[in-house]
Amino acid sequence: MSAGDDFIRAVVRADLAAGRHDEVVTRFPPEPNGYLHIGHAKSICLNFGVPQEFGGRCHMRFDDTNPTKEEHEFIEAILEDVRWLGFDWGSHLYFASDHFERLYEWAEHLIQAGDAYVDDLSAEEIRAHRGTLTEPGRDSPYRTRPAAESLDLFRRMRAGEFPEGARVLRAKIDMASGNINMRDPVIYRILHAAHPRTGEDWCIYPTYDFAHGQSDAIEGVTHSLCTLEFEDHRPLYDWLIEHLPVPMVPRQYEFSRLNLSHTVLSKRRLTQMVEEGRVDGWDDPRMPTLRGLRRRGVPPEAIRDFVGLLAISKTSDNLVEQAMLDHAVRERLNKTAPRRFGVLRPLKLTIENYPEGEGEWVDALNNPEDPDAGTRQVRFGRTLYVEADDFMEDPPKKFFRLTPGREARLRYGYLVTCQEAVKDSSGAVIELRCTYDPETRGGQAPDGRKVRGALHWVSAQDSVEAEVRLYDSLFATPLPGADGGALWDDLNPASRTVLTGCRLEAGLAGAAPGETVQFERQGYFCPDPVSTPDAPVFNRTVGLRDSWARAQKRAASKS
Repeated sequence: MSAGDDFIRAVVRADLAAGRHDEVVTRFPPEPNGYLHIGHAKSICLNFGVPQEFGGRCHMRFDDTNPTKEEHEFIEAILEDVRWLGFDWGSHLYFASDHFERLYEWAEHLIQAGDAYVDDLSAEEIRAHRGTLTEPGRDSPYRTRPAAESLDLFRRMRAGEFPEGARVLRAKIDMASGNINMRDPVIYRILHAAHPRTGEDWCIYPTYDFAHGQSDAIEGVTHSLCTLEFEDHRPLYDWLIEHLPVPMVPRQYEFSRLNLSHTVLSKRRLTQMVEEGRVDGWDDPRMPTLRGLRRRGVPPEAIRDFVGLLAISKTSDNLVEQAMLDHAVRERLNKTAPRRFGVLRPLKLTIENYPEGEGEWVDALNNPEDPDAGTRQVRFGRTLYVEADDFMEDPPKKFFRLTPGREARLRYGYLVTCQEAVKDSSGAVIELRCTYDPETRGGQAPDGRKVRGALHWVSAQDSVEAEVRLYDSLFATPLPGADGGALWDDLNPASRTVLTGCRLEAGLAGAAPGETVQFERQGYFCPDPVSTPDAPVFNRTVGLRDSWARAQKRAASKS
């Protein structure tokens, strides 16, 4: 993400110019209870990108305050995904659990100052006392509990004397506040659960709201960048900072989160899809997780490019078209991906006047967008495969590919003319019998005649058979579940199409995951992790048609 004029960068510039901070320090604070998705990428790029632009640093911090949902698996996956996206935190890896002792001391500080109390109400009773958006809350009968009594009970909570749900520690703020988050929020609760890092050391844990701002202060974070759903939590963030002996005062700023069409970015919903088998795991190429995008062949640079196109604003969250992400991926791969031939629905083509048993190598460009990419050699021979869609017996007027009696160009090869279509007993075309012009090597006619059709192909002898998986949007509607029906009713039944018997250039058999290529005229494809040289499997990353770019051009022409 390049430096821009969004409000966050304006704040940072002003703070540095005013001397409020010597160094910009941000943090990316995921909860280790799931895998990162494309929505997190916006926060990652912003939190790491801003300090990079201003000579500062970004901390990687896990807000691991809920041991019932957190696992080492998620911690390792998140670290790997952030590195894959292109960012590094150096020596600044932190966990909220690093600060548990300090946070506990500060909780005692609040009790002793009369700013917190131990409450014996149940979770249901606390909710009932909290009130609504239009009605104030009611004081807990334990709100006036003496500080000494609350302190004793809190220490006994830590010692494990009470069962879960028996007591909580609440900040004493204002039960009549118009902001429900300020109505004596719970800041500690009892959880008899082993923590992934601290084990059995604790049986009380701070809430996210209590740990978040205080961890920022402990670590020297200057600008705490959050998405808009935390805007209503900022008064609590500031209140806690003001009422605790923190070593420095960070400030929280909120920006609009990313909502992507034709998918869901709710961690709960994504978990549900995985657990119910609606997708094949967190790295299913249809998933919006960074793992799914990587498996599909999306390069990390493209995700950063995509985030660079997004607005960083304080306005309401808006819906971003999935086509915009596809555009960023396509633009990046167009410059970097090698070109190869892949025939997805093969139709045999026999050149009857080509010598039997012979063949030749023809030069093909690796990437016309990169003059340094060079060429490769592709085997040409008597028997080839072309796309079944490149032949029609009774074509429409603007069909410029193969049809009986018409000449077409085999890219980098020769001009061929279809003489006959061979059919099986059901009437389906199974072979094209053609002739070629030996004087047209490279696809150019020496007499200058114009041939509009240019087809990709592979040699029957040297190509490899492969499985190719075509992916579409996970949901069939831009806003899944928006019409009031069940979310799963909007799942796209055509989100994955598996093609077998595809034919690819022989060199693709050994390609490794991450080596995304363009199948000419088809789109961009990447080997799946299950792919082997003997049984290649490729995933389509994105097609060639750029609907988002065309829409932008149309809009620009009308303005």
